[in-house]
Amino acid sequence: MVLTALRGALGFLTRAPVGESERAWDAFRATPAAFPLAGYVIGAVLALPFLPPAPDPVTAFAFLAWVYVVTGIPHADAVADLGDAAVVHGLPDERRAVMRDTTVGVGAVLALGLVLIGLWSAGLALAPLPVRVVGLVVAAEVGAKLAMASVACLGTATHEGLGSAVAGGHGRRDLILPVLVALPAALLTWPHPAAGTALVTALLAGIATLRWGNTILGGISGDVIGAANEVARLAALLTGVVVWMHW
Repeated sequence: MVLTALRGALGFLTRAPVGESERAWDAFRATPAAFPLAGYVIGAVLALPFLPPAPDPVTAFAFLAWVYVVTGIPHADAVADLGDAAVVHGLPDERRAVMRDTTVGVGAVLALGLVLIGLWSAGLALAPLPVRVVGLVVAAEVGAKLAMASVACLGTATHEGLGSAVAGGHGRRDLILPVLVALPAALLTWPHPAAGTALVTALLAGIATLRWGNTILGGISGDVIGAANEVARLAALLTGVVVWMHW
């Protein structure tokens, strides 16, 4: 069951040709702990650009590009949709309507641009650090997936769709196991606290995204879950870098 759920998570969260069966999808939806479990695998893959020697700007660009080669663009698209919703003045249903519009607005450009610049900046800061800093990259990814699990377990979907499919039937108690699965990631830079800081920051970023969705949109959707991943990863990497460099 766990391995099937992990395959479903990897199929949903990356472009890997795995977990495409209905059985894997159902197992993933029923197992929130599969989010952070997949984060370990995805984070290890995302850390690869930091291993070969290269000029720091090249490594930073390779990391930025590699993130979306591995994970695809659905979560980036979610950031863009929420960016457009954020600049709309109106009721939650009006903001949700904007998210369904295929037109790209200035809010989308600004939100996605900030995420991309932030990821490049994090990669640039990580590039000259010791190789063991890859543990921070893995911890940030585990934290990002824990953020997604937190939104899925604590949120209420606004409508039928991807958000309700992933979040349906889960409650607060269902978040306990994902947290336990994610906790070992805090030790990946031990005795340095950078990984632990990244993990906590990612969870807080996920909860902040959830609260934003509840306030602005009246609940969660697939876009809120996807955006939580991007926001949490970025927050985790940036705070982890700051702690690493100043501890």
